[in-house]
Amino acid sequence: MPTTEVLVDGLHFPEGPRWRDGWLWFSDMHAPAVKRVSPEGKLEELFPVPGRPSGLGWLPDGRLLVVSMTDRRVLRRELDGQLVEHADLSGIATHDCNDMLVDAQGRAYVGNFGSEPDFPRPPSPAALALVDLDGSVREAASDLLFPNGCVLTPDGRTLIVGETFGARLSAFDVAPDGSLSNRRVWAEHAGMLPDGCCLDAEGGIWVASPMSGGEVLRVVEGGEVTHRIRARSEPFACMLGGEDRRTLFVCTAANAEVDYCQDHASGAIEVARVEWPAAGLP
Repeated sequence: MPTTEVLVDGLHFPEGPRWRDGWLWFSDMHAPAVKRVSPEGKLEELFPVPGRPSGLGWLPDGRLLVVSMTDRRVLRRELDGQLVEHADLSGIATHDCNDMLVDAQGRAYVGNFGSEPDFPRPPSPAALALVDLDGSVREAASDLLFPNGCVLTPDGRTLIVGETFGARLSAFDVAPDGSLSNRRVWAEHAGMLPDGCCLDAEGGIWVASPMSGGEVLRVVEGGEVTHRIRARSEPFACMLGGEDRRTLFVCTAANAEVDYCQDHASGAIEVARVEWPAAGLP
């Protein structure tokens, strides 16, 4: 099985990786700050987010959106660096917010945990929030078991969201106004806990699956796993990037607990080369 190499370590808990302008941008959630790293391993800390940063994405005019998890908001970084509220998700999110996908029109799909995990009691279903360009918020989909990483197909017509606690990827049709319909199971696989994910040019989805063997899986519609890559620690998110978009960047950490991550800084960005480049969003 192919394995990763460490690009940069000493992070607290990297999440929400996004490739933009020759850098991998990511949230070091428990630092808590937004950072970026070059393909050569040059690390830059950009700005703090006290409410713990997670999902990242950009508006059409280049302003950055970032999920502030614990206060259930999406923040917007103005071009002068000022951080302001873009949207309040507290009316929809029933627990901490997490990953986010921003589409080409600047609409943002944001998931949340639903409830505090308390195994073996099942978690509460959660809604996927849709934030319009003006910051208004509506419900895009309901009854999801921790909506987490999302991908949008190149034609913009299908959104696929990982339900971490449901062990599946669910697909929706996307209307011109961003509304979702026609929910169906895109893939299920025993042992898969889909977290951060990304889409490739052949229609496969690379899925980080933490706490299930330390593997990043490439899954196709129907649930077949076509490729596996072994990470050096637990993988929580992944993103295709690099000059040819064929480098798989994997966010890893030994543990997801806040206190542990703050004390140990076990997080890393790991890399592996793959066959097909990125497609669609993010």
